Amino acid sequence: MKRRLFLASLATTSLLRAEDPTPTAEEILILVRKSYALQDHRMTGRLRDDATGREEPLELTLSRTVMRFRFSNSPPEIVHLDLTTIPATLWQVKPGGSVQVPIQNAGDSVRGMDFNYEDLSQRFLYWKNVKLMDANARLTAARIKCWHIRATAPDQKGPYYTVDLWVHQDSGGVAKMEAYNLKSTLVKRFQVIKMQKEGEASVLKEMKVESFNVINGDIKGRTYMTMDKPEKQ
Repeated sequence: MKRRLFLASLATTSLLRAEDPTPTAEEILILVRKSYALQDHRMTGRLRDDATGREEPLELTLSRTVMRFRFSNSPPEIVHLDLTTIPATLWQVKPGGSVQVPIQNAGDSVRGMDFNYEDLSQRFLYWKNVKLMDANARLTAARIKCWHIRATAPDQKGPYYTVDLWVHQDSGGVAKMEAYNLKSTLVKRFQVIKMQKEGEASVLKEMKVESFNVINGDIKGRTYMTMDKPEKQ
């Protein structure tokens, strides 16, 4: 089989064989995390707010040690995820150096979009309380075969308490994510819409991110992340 990662679904390469037994929930998360180590490319793209049409240019760099997000609009911003720590550590580059993004700011919006810093840090990929909900889940009309796993936070410090992940069995990528608060109310949904091929890897082309009103369940915001063809570093 193949593997990849997020923003959990940024790229995939070969990982498991079809005849391998169903992995545990813990092994599936390890699969997702390890895929970072195989990435070595740079991608340009944009975030687009569905309601206003406002766009934020984005440069994404992936390597063995870091995932870096560079936003060029004023005020410019660089956020990088240090993959050498467990869990991975999210930093903001500011004048004079880098500072770690504090947990109390995890729910803050990134560039006024429906992404927040918790989404970029992906802390939920390191949570220990995980459960395989369905070993043969199917997604949408395309009937994509996935593993559906649920991760529960070890504390109540961040914006999410439980996160459901649908990991594509043929690619190892996260095809969909839903995040819930402590009251089990849906607050965020990610879904991969399009992928593109780069050599033997499958790379993200478009992702839809939706945030929800916790009072009535209505969609309160929708952001699209669209990436161009990757470039080798």
